Amino acid sequence: MSEQRGAVVIENATVITLDPGRREFVGHVVVDGSTVVAVGPGPAPAYEGARVVDGRGCLLTPGFVNTHQHLYQWVTRGLVPDAGLFRWLTTLYPAWAGIDEQSVHVAAQGALAQLALTGCTTAADHHYVFPRGGGDLLGAEIRAAAEVGLRFHPARGSMDLSEKNGGLPPDSVVQDRDEILAATEAAIDRWHDPSPGSMLRIAVAPCSPFSVTGELMREAAALARRRGVRLHTHLAETADEVDWCAERFGWTPSEYAESVDWIGPDVWFAHGIHFTDTEIKQLGRTGTGVAHCPSSNARLGAGIARVADLRAAGAPVGLGVDGAASNEAGSLLEEVRHAVLFARARGGPEALGVRAALELATLGGARLLGREDEIGSIETGKLADLALWRLDTLPHAGIADPVAALVLGAPPPLELLLVNGKAVVEQNTVVTIDASAVAAEVARTQLALLAKAG
Repeated sequence: MSEQRGAVVIENATVITLDPGRREFVGHVVVDGSTVVAVGPGPAPAYEGARVVDGRGCLLTPGFVNTHQHLYQWVTRGLVPDAGLFRWLTTLYPAWAGIDEQSVHVAAQGALAQLALTGCTTAADHHYVFPRGGGDLLGAEIRAAAEVGLRFHPARGSMDLSEKNGGLPPDSVVQDRDEILAATEAAIDRWHDPSPGSMLRIAVAPCSPFSVTGELMREAAALARRRGVRLHTHLAETADEVDWCAERFGWTPSEYAESVDWIGPDVWFAHGIHFTDTEIKQLGRTGTGVAHCPSSNARLGAGIARVADLRAAGAPVGLGVDGAASNEAGSLLEEVRHAVLFARARGGPEALGVRAALELATLGGARLLGREDEIGSIETGKLADLALWRLDTLPHAGIADPVAALVLGAPPPLELLLVNGKAVVEQNTVVTIDASAVAAEVARTQLALLAKAG
């Protein structure tokens, strides 16, 4: 499979830089190794020995940043198609209790390859199910990300509040608090790379208010801040969760989060659908981020996040596909489109523009992960994470605005995806792994997992 990385010149493309001036032009981008070294309108400067890509008829954007997913769910798609969150979870827990190193590895390969095909160059994953005897599950998905070639931010999740103690998950998928904290710190020691240009960084990520004790939330926050890594969890995803927090704690979800030290610029929440006006102002004031997952939220009937209000308040907002068991498509480009459509369904035609939605998928996601200085825009000195979309085929030819064509039109072919300067997708095909072999293994793994669950 492809492992080539060198100088690449992309010319004659429409370039959407998302730089501070939000420049857009027909021109060129030059990559040397892992870095963008030239960006501008018109012909590219001569660059000896470079691969030259003719971007005529194409749109070049920054690579997309996926800020919330559960990769292991790629092998449990389509099992509970018509349920809300709590019933969906309790139905799937028995299947998830059987995941192991092999199933997580193949699931991660499949899900990450699909992300790559839909423009993603950096992926965060929230893995919180660790059945006993399952093997090195976090290591399995880290290996898959390296094989596919995406920049990876796995969040070491956890659950310590089981059904018998008032939580939602069964005993089979929860862990002891001390065990969780030790495993989380070990993951940071083993894998976290804080250096510039890093391909791998760890976050700390207890699962949710209804599956984690307050003690674990507090100690996890302290651990993350002591080690200088980011914090991630689910919050305010459903009205049921809001009611659960009110009954158990007497607080709103964000009031609870603040009580356990989970507010601040190093924190990002998944979903954030049911925040009040006061909570939204607090998120903006503190720089606390939200991963917006419109497709999954619609699939589970959870609601529509108030993205326009969050952005107006100053809260960082990115996009996430969420787990494939609640979003079988696993397409990050689809999230960009749905972000626009759902925001307008809620707030009118000007609630979210197509360029604002593209910004959510790029700079917004980079900000949630603390990497806006390295990725999220096309600028000299930034990392060479780029997506080249073909817009001259039947579904898109004649759409005057190329950003509208990308965001509102049918999903276009991905001509080229570079991650850290290396080709991961060429002519709409993943070139780093054998996608057909992975697909066959995904199907076999799901059957075996369901048989194990009975």
